[in-house]
Amino acid sequence: MVQRIVMAPQGPTFSRLVMGYWRLMEWNYSPRELAGFIEQHLDLGITTVDHADIYGGYQCEAAFGEALRLAPHLRQRMEIVTKCGIATTALPGNPIGHYITDQAHIIASAEASLKKLATDHIDLLLIHRPDPLMDADDVAEAFLALHKSGKVRHFGVSNFTPGQFTLLQSRLPFTLATNQVEISPLHQPTLLDGTLDQLQQARIRPMAWSCLGGGRLFSDPGCQLLRDELAAVAQEIGADTIEQVVYAWVMRLPARPLPIIGSGRIERVRAAVRALSLELSRQQWFRIRKAALGYDVP
Repeated sequence: MVQRIVMAPQGPTFSRLVMGYWRLMEWNYSPRELAGFIEQHLDLGITTVDHADIYGGYQCEAAFGEALRLAPHLRQRMEIVTKCGIATTALPGNPIGHYITDQAHIIASAEASLKKLATDHIDLLLIHRPDPLMDADDVAEAFLALHKSGKVRHFGVSNFTPGQFTLLQSRLPFTLATNQVEISPLHQPTLLDGTLDQLQQARIRPMAWSCLGGGRLFSDPGCQLLRDELAAVAQEIGADTIEQVVYAWVMRLPARPLPIIGSGRIERVRAAVRALSLELSRQQWFRIRKAALGYDVP
């Protein structure tokens, strides 16, 4: 079973691995098939699910909600994370994509997500991307109103720099629960730019998206050296797949990120759980780093 993790000094508690629903519409599940898939990963102990209002052209939350309406008992077994703050051209009246973190929009977006997801509360709401026009006081007012109403229990951000995180935190009486950021051998900036250091200092657990590089790990010819090194390490530590090695590589970081799994195939989800029992030595970790970046440490 997957461990339970306290995300921040004031909670919440999530599963060590997170099930991501970014590509839900590509899986072509019926509502009943999706309910079955949800139950299977809940049975594995993966109880935290990751959404955003914009995923699937604004369709993923509603599709997930249809499954929960068929199996409402599943809701009490999970923690729902969703995001807001991006307005794409998929919405009428948006000739240009933009960020929007106005108080009214955050509240309206959260309320829309509640309806689509067929739930009476969101466990964690994230601001999806940094907004150059973000008024931190306005965002804080929205968070406080949603918290007071019981519609959202915890709040956080996604893709924020340390400075942006600190700014918003300065306006809130409670601790932001996470910063969801891209972490993988193929994307390493947050490892050294202070993002993970800040979270480790505050004892806040990051969530890691695109651990497999959005599929590039398997399809990009330029990743062959990385694939070879991952395969070598997999053999050394007894891993079944290079995916497991990547998840173990991410979890080896001292900020202890929670990897988000993006596959709709339950066998790959089961395989990801096996990564929890794998340990990389420091040298194995740096071998993977070097294979991905193409150079050794200075």
